[in-house]
Amino acid sequence: MNRLLVAVLAAFDALLAVAVGLVTALAPLTLLWIFGFGADASWAGLWPAAGRVWQLGHLVPLAVTLPEEFAVPAGIDAAAASFTVSLAPLALAVFTAVFAARSGARAATAGAWLSGVLSGTIVVAAAATGVALTTANDIAAVQLWQAVLHPVLVFALPALGGALAVAWRIGDDGVVDATRNALTRRGGSWVQVPGLIARGTAMVVAALVGVGALVMAVAVFAGFARIIGLFQAGQVDTLGAAVLTLGQLAYLPTFVVWAISFVAGPGFSLGADTVVSPVGTHVGVLPGIPALGAIPESTSPWLLLLALLPVAAGVAAGWVARSRLVHHAETAGARDRMSVRAVVTVGITVASAAAAAVLAFAASGSIGPGALAVVGPMPGPVALAVGLEAGLGAAIVLLSPRGHDDLHDDRVDDHADDHHDDGADDGVDDHAAPGKDATRTPVD
Repeated sequence: MNRLLVAVLAAFDALLAVAVGLVTALAPLTLLWIFGFGADASWAGLWPAAGRVWQLGHLVPLAVTLPEEFAVPAGIDAAAASFTVSLAPLALAVFTAVFAARSGARAATAGAWLSGVLSGTIVVAAAATGVALTTANDIAAVQLWQAVLHPVLVFALPALGGALAVAWRIGDDGVVDATRNALTRRGGSWVQVPGLIARGTAMVVAALVGVGALVMAVAVFAGFARIIGLFQAGQVDTLGAAVLTLGQLAYLPTFVVWAISFVAGPGFSLGADTVVSPVGTHVGVLPGIPALGAIPESTSPWLLLLALLPVAAGVAAGWVARSRLVHHAETAGARDRMSVRAVVTVGITVASAAAAAVLAFAASGSIGPGALAVVGPMPGPVALAVGLEAGLGAAIVLLSPRGHDDLHDDRVDDHADDHHDDGADDGVDDHAAPGKDATRTPVD
C-alpha cells in the first residue's frame, strides 16, 4: 500500500482515538448539565473540565487550587486548598493504547509501519496541544510539556509495539528484516529469541491482568455491603449515583493494577504510612469513595500463596517458549542450546518486571492534600516481585534438567558430527568415475 495512504489512515486512527476519548469524558458532564445545572449554565463551560479529565486519564497531573468561595464554606484550610491530582482513570489510557496498537499493526501489515506510527504520533501531539491550549482554567492547571508528552507516549509506545510485532512476523524489508537476518546468520535458534521474549512477556502480563480482575471481583463481592453503605452515606441522588458509578468504572483498570500488586506481594497504599498487602492491612481514615469499600479490613498470611499465581504465569510462558524452541530445533536440524534458553528466561524476567513497573507507575499518584498524596503501588517493589516470581516460573521450565527433547537434539548433532567425521577421515572422492579406483587424497 502507498506510504502516503498508510500515513493518512494512521492519522485518522489517531484523530478518532482522541475524539472518542474526549467524548467519553464529556458525556457524563453533559448529563450533569442537562439534568443538574439547568439552562442557566453554559454548555461551553464543560469543555475545560472534559479536557482536564481526558488529560488526567492520559497520566497528566493536575494542579488543583480550590477557590476561596468554595474552600471557606466547606471548612477547608488554606494550606489544603492547593494540591495535585495525578491518580489516573486508566480506562481512557487503555482505550488509546489499544487503538494505537491496532493502528500500528495495520500500518505494518500494509508495509509502512514507520510512516503510520509517525503520522499517528504527530496527530496526537497536535491534538493534545490543542486541548491544553483551549482548556486553561483557574481551578485545574497543567504543565504544557506534560499535557503534550504524556498522551503522545500513551499512543506512540503501543503503536510502535503493535507495528514491530507484526513486522517481525511478516517482515518489513527494512530494519526488522535486517535484525532477523543477523540472528539467522548466528545460527541455532537465536532468531526465535525476540519473538519468544515478547510472547512470554505478553502471556505473563495477560495472566496477571486476569488474576487481578478476578481478585478485584472477589473483593467487591466480599465488600458489597460496605460499598452500598458508602453510596448511601454520600446522600447522592440518582443522577449523582450514575455519574459517580461512571467515574469509578473509569478507574477500573487502575483498581486491577492495585489487585495485581496485592497478588504479587508488595501491595499498595491508600495514603502515607498505610499499606494493603497479604501480610497485613493498615489504613487510616479513607475518603468516602464507594469503591474503596472493597478494601479488606484485615488479611491473612495465607494470602501470600497468591504469589504462586505469577509463578504459574511464568511457567506457562516458559512452556510455550521451550516448546517452540524444540519445534524449531527439530525442523531446522539445530540444537536447542542452553544459552538460548537462558537468554529467553532473562528476557521474560526483565520484560515482565518492566511491564509491572510501568503498570504500577500508571496506577499510582495523588488524589488530594496531605497523606492522600501517596496512593497506589510502588513501582520498584512491584517490578522486583513480579520479575522474581515470573522469572522463577519461566526458569523452572526453560532451564530444567535435560529431557527427551534435549536428548533428541544431541542425537541429531551426534549424527551430523559422525557424518562429517566419516567424510573427512576417509578422504575418498565420492564422485570418482565408475570403474576407476577411488584414490585417497591428503586432508588439509
